[in-house]
Amino acid sequence: MQRKAYVPGAAVLLAALLAACTGGSGSGGTATDAKAGGATRSASAAQPGKYRTLAEACSAVSRGSLDSLLPGIKRITDQAQRDQAYQGEAELTYDNDRRTGCRWKAESADGTDHLSVGFERVVSYDSTVSDDNRAHEVYATKQMAAGLPEPSASSSPGSSSSASGTPGSPSATPSASRSASPAAPSSASGSASASASASASASTSASASGSPSGTGTASDLQPRTLDNLGDDAFLNDQLSTARQRTVTVVFRTSNVIVTIEYTEQPTTTGSAPSSKDMQDRARKLAEQLDGSLG
Repeated sequence: MQRKAYVPGAAVLLAALLAACTGGSGSGGTATDAKAGGATRSASAAQPGKYRTLAEACSAVSRGSLDSLLPGIKRITDQAQRDQAYQGEAELTYDNDRRTGCRWKAESADGTDHLSVGFERVVSYDSTVSDDNRAHEVYATKQMAAGLPEPSASSSPGSSSSASGTPGSPSATPSASRSASPAAPSSASGSASASASASASASTSASASGSPSGTGTASDLQPRTLDNLGDDAFLNDQLSTARQRTVTVVFRTSNVIVTIEYTEQPTTTGSAPSSKDMQDRARKLAEQLDGSLG
């Protein structure tokens, strides 16, 4: 009887020991797998963007820049009103670390000028897509919506890439060259005439669509992508039937997209603001803002 009572007890003890060992081994294996999985997820996670906060838009533009873009602002005689004009009007936003914007307005004898500046910090909620890549997608959507024209056949090789409406799209120059190339040596004069006609047609088309005017050529001032500004940049220039000109510059630096919209409505009927002057001022401001991002 003693022998029979002892054996079951030993069996129970042995089973308990085996269960404990098995449980410990399983637990250790699970912890190891979880750590490995965590390391894998960490290694494959996309990098966050460079910027975690945004500048306050109304204080991002210096008074010197406002004097250049809005000539009428210095002519406001009332000191309080002039100070208010310099301060601008902040745009409504629900998260200053994601989006900020500001607007300014000033009237002068030549016309009424409007300026708006907006900062947008893009955040990717996909762990496999970096903030920079997501910002590039947002920027590309803005550029596509602007409908930039393809570079004209008369664009020089050095400026064809900066005048391209779509990043990486083939230049229009090669196809224009092929269509204008002579079929035989005797048709050289006809080719030259065709080339001149194509150039005149491009110029006429640009003018008809309200393209920029000024001291620069149409190809120099047409809506286009820009080099040496942020990681991506483009400029748009539109002239309304009321002769109101709007120059827009959009650029991306890492995961921040900056939009500048500069509009002038002339006082004199029939006149149009200088495209070159407005583009130069808007681009200078864009360069200053890009530099301030650090």
